[in-house]
Amino acid sequence: MSFRLAAYAVCVEEGRVLLARHVSPHGESNWTLPGGRVEHGEDPYETVIREVAEETGCSALVERLLGVDSRVIPAAERAVPGGPEHQNVGIFYQVRITGGQLRPEPSGEIAESVWTPIPDVNGLRRSSLVDIGLDLARTRPATGHVAPVPVGGLIQH
Repeated sequence: MSFRLAAYAVCVEEGRVLLARHVSPHGESNWTLPGGRVEHGEDPYETVIREVAEETGCSALVERLLGVDSRVIPAAERAVPGGPEHQNVGIFYQVRITGGQLRPEPSGEIAESVWTPIPDVNGLRRSSLVDIGLDLARTRPATGHVAPVPVGGLIQH
């Protein structure tokens, strides 16, 4: 089984959420939260600030920890065929944008970042991370845990 530890930013302001459009090497596109892999020796708190800057061009301030999501993606459902099962552990932070200007990620896979009205999210092809982050921001569970998000249709791994 492969494993990834990542930190994600949930930026919600005035009924909108900041989303990043990820484009795969094959040209497929879906919306996700700014964030990414925690590098060796890096604090996830610092990861989310770094990832927001890299992917969106904006500076960010972490306001609070929202929760942690752990999910196993079966090998048959992975985007890369032939790979093993994959566990993704995501740490979700409530983040406020403090400066900068939205732009594509230079030399990266984020084609654009946009403020999206929350009611419009349901109509987007998106990562399950978006639904998890919004659910954590809306419910703020004391345990920091939400029920698994079903994947299918517009919601992708």
